[in-house]
Amino acid sequence: MDPINSDTSASGIVAVLRKMIIDGHYAAGERLAEIPVSEALGVSRTPVRLAFRTLEQEGLLEKTGKRGLVVRAISQADVQCAIEVRGALEGLAARRLAERGLSDDQRSALRACVAEGTRVLAKGHLVEDDIGAWSQLNERFHRTIVEGTDSRVIADAIARNDHLPFASASSISIDRDALKVEYEKLKQAQAHHALVLDALERGESARVEMLMREHAYVGFRYAALIAGSGAEER
Repeated sequence: MDPINSDTSASGIVAVLRKMIIDGHYAAGERLAEIPVSEALGVSRTPVRLAFRTLEQEGLLEKTGKRGLVVRAISQADVQCAIEVRGALEGLAARRLAERGLSDDQRSALRACVAEGTRVLAKGHLVEDDIGAWSQLNERFHRTIVEGTDSRVIADAIARNDHLPFASASSISIDRDALKVEYEKLKQAQAHHALVLDALERGESARVEMLMREHAYVGFRYAALIAGSGAEER
C-alpha cells in the first residue's frame, strides 16, 4: 500500500481507514494494530491511535478480548437502517428548532458553516486538505442543529445511534481515488445545508424535517447515483 502524502492528521487517517474498511481491504474480524497500520500508511502511531478510537466510537472497530481491536462485521441493511434512524432523529431536531426559532448565535454558526462550504467548493474540485475542512464544518452544522433543540432525549438517542457503522454525520466517506465524483457529492450536501438553513430561518418545520431526512443519505447513496449519471452521459 502506498503511504498517504498530505493529510496525516487524525481526521485524515480516519478517512483513509474508513474507506479501506468500506472497500474490504480490512476484512470483518481482522485485527488492526497501531504499528503495522502506521507503517503501511507511512505515518506515526499517534494519529493512528486517535483514528482507531474514532472508528471504534463509530462502530467500525470493536474490542474482542486479547485480540484487541478488530473490524466489525456489518451488513448493508444495518447501515441503511442506522442512516434512516439518524435522518429521523435529526429531522425531529430540525423541526423542533424551526418551531422555536433560531437564536442569533445559532443563525451565525449555521451561516458560517454554509459560507465555509462555499469556500471549500469554490475552486471547482477537491484537494486533500478539503476533506478535513469539510468534515469539520459538517460536524459543526449538524451539532448546532441537534444541540439547538436543548433536548437531552434527542441528543442521547443520536449519540447512541452514532455508535453504529456509518450512522454518524461525521462518518461521511470520501473516496480519494474518485475526487471528481466526491466533489459532486459534496456539492449536493452543500446545497442541502443551504436549504436546511433557509427552512430554519423561515420557520418551516415540516420542510426542514424532510430535508434533514434526505440529507442523511448523501454519504450512503449519492456517490453511486452521481457516478451512474456520469456513465450514462458518456
